[in-house]
Amino acid sequence: MKLLYFAWVRTRTGIAEETVSPPAGVNTVSALIGWLCARGPGYAAAFADLKAVRVAVNQEHAGFDVAIKPGDEIAFFPPVTGGRDDKGSAAGF
Repeated sequence: MKLLYFAWVRTRTGIAEETVSPPAGVNTVSALIGWLCARGPGYAAAFADLKAVRVAVNQEHAGFDVAIKPGDEIAFFPPVTGGRDDKGSAAGF
């Protein structure tokens, strides 16, 4: 399973990406986060406020309850904001 960390999530974990083999039973994004938090304080800091973390599984936005399996690519990143709407005003999405 390949994990990717972006922006401040990367800063807190101290790495941009890693390949992991979680134990049996770690079969959802939520369970993966719990397992990662137990690996060290950087992970615990990165996932301390899940309202501020977004996830993609195999490059598709996903929720924390989504099933995962060996071979998946899972990315963690902060919410994305910015850009412009069709009137040229700043917009969040």
